[in-house]
Amino acid sequence: MNAVEADRVIERVIFAENGLMPAIIQQWDTKEVLMLGYMNAEALRRTLTEGRVTFWSRSRQEFWRKGDTSGNVQLVRGAALDCDGDAILVTVDQHGPACHTGAHACFDVDPLTPFVGAEDA
Repeated sequence: MNAVEADRVIERVIFAENGLMPAIIQQWDTKEVLMLGYMNAEALRRTLTEGRVTFWSRSRQEFWRKGDTSGNVQLVRGAALDCDGDAILVTVDQHGPACHTGAHACFDVDPLTPFVGAEDA
């Protein structure tokens, strides 16, 4: 996607008061949810135009690209805004672990055992 097309997408996004939107990162072929990060307009622009996922770090207050220090890059394969325009799903080809803990996916770290609802409820 070129910069003009990316700007058209960004115009449709509803960012939170802090200027961020949640970005769900999913492995493109298996559909496994790998992680959740946050993007501001510039991080979204970079993600859509550069082919690598860029986030905004809420703790460090700076941009970061997954894999720049670890080598565990996320190559963009697709993206879709949700129906409200306030979250994005980015499908990627993940190289190495997605989680900073070294786990394959961030949701592998602390699995819960919720009550499972019945279909007839």
